[in-house]
Amino acid sequence: MTPKPKYDVALVGGGIMSATLATMLHEFDPDLEIVIFERLGEVAKESSSAWNNAGTGHSAFCELNYTPEKDGKIDIKKAEYIAEQFEVSKQFWSYLINKGIIDNPKEFINSCPHMSFVFGRKDVDYLKRRHDALLKSPLFQGMEYSDDHQKLKEWIPLMMQKRMTSDKLAATKMDLGTDVNFGKLTHKLIEHLKKTESVEVFTYHEVKDIDTDGKGGWELHVNDRKNLHKQTVNAGFVFIGAGGYALPLLESSGIEESKGYGGFPVSGQWLVTTNPDLVEKHHAKVYTQATVGAPPMSVPHLDLRIIDGKKALLFGPFAGFSTKFLKEGSYLDLPESVNFKNIRSLFGAWWHNMPLTRYLIQQVTMNKSQRMSHLRDFVKDAKDEDWELIQAGQRVQIIKRDRFEGGRLEFGTEVVINNERNIASLLGASPGASTSAFAMIMVMEKCFEKKLTTDWKDKLLEMVPSYGKKMAEHPELIKQIRDYSKEKLELHY
Repeated sequence: MTPKPKYDVALVGGGIMSATLATMLHEFDPDLEIVIFERLGEVAKESSSAWNNAGTGHSAFCELNYTPEKDGKIDIKKAEYIAEQFEVSKQFWSYLINKGIIDNPKEFINSCPHMSFVFGRKDVDYLKRRHDALLKSPLFQGMEYSDDHQKLKEWIPLMMQKRMTSDKLAATKMDLGTDVNFGKLTHKLIEHLKKTESVEVFTYHEVKDIDTDGKGGWELHVNDRKNLHKQTVNAGFVFIGAGGYALPLLESSGIEESKGYGGFPVSGQWLVTTNPDLVEKHHAKVYTQATVGAPPMSVPHLDLRIIDGKKALLFGPFAGFSTKFLKEGSYLDLPESVNFKNIRSLFGAWWHNMPLTRYLIQQVTMNKSQRMSHLRDFVKDAKDEDWELIQAGQRVQIIKRDRFEGGRLEFGTEVVINNERNIASLLGASPGASTSAFAMIMVMEKCFEKKLTTDWKDKLLEMVPSYGKKMAEHPELIKQIRDYSKEKLELHY
């Protein structure tokens, strides 16, 4: 089967974002002709893959970088914003389960407490004040705090082994946390879409270029990598969810909004153990403070992961550097991305982020012994033979044009949309996949505004009952939604 000459919607990339957007659009209008192009032989093999993605289900329960201290006060606004975004994802997934669109939620989501763990008097004081501040929001009701060693041994026995009673430690614990296999979820969504008459999915098909067709739509130049065939496909609306390759494709479209963007690739590695004696002593995701100069995506954490029904512990991530924009990309990706439109942004971001450069150099040159030393901050008696190093996914951090610094490095997730609202692209990394439903609704708000406020409104409220409301201001709604998600997603907390 080959792609048709024309579609209503074309999505580039077979990850969680494209799968989510295609599923939503098909639910809103089953007659929309939709095509998804994936350059690899299987969907969800890059950032959406379970081994390439942290899988935390970012809710700001444990990520300390979402609650910065400003003028002696803990700012929780971003934490609330992130928590609400993940609640949107859970509502959407619950809708899919309820409708029978996907099944067996335990294959992609499981309950797993989220914890923050800190060392030393200064950070213990910060964590206590953070806990007190978060409890004022109904989104974080139920969060526990303890600096008692005995209580911490109950929560995280593996991490408390060999600790001295004089060690100043503290942790918070939120039982509402989850572990999410976004790769498995993506496969479930794509399999459902393949069964429909109006959605087509092509693997081994790489979109190399995107041009305007001069008629209010787009021409996608597609390479069939398996059969060595080239084809031009037209589409009225295009979404670029191609991970690190989104940036060059966005630039190829020539839209004004793409100018000045650059990309800074950061790779990662994990120390992993499947030793059942260790795994059974750690049933949580535990984050701590970031190292000075480290990007937010490199905050040290020890995670329980449940992948294809098997449990493992992951520690890291250890940052690295590669000029590839995708794990299975080309070493020429970074140099080929440099042009006259973004070179000032790239140089400015590099010049003003020298601590990050030094951090990456230090991380890249680490050997396993040095990585194990960092792990022993978490697991005092960790043995080399129990842990192996695996390669994680490739992330491309956004570099944006800045009038003062030339370029500014961004660590969030950003949606870029042209003025005509007929092409959209997702750039950036954290919190990424966790906010897939929220991010794709944001795309539709801007690109399908009239439909979303009229014909599609009732269906959207069925998918996401909290839509249009700030959840932090509606405690009853939070309880209602969380109870429903708990039942449909078979969570236990």
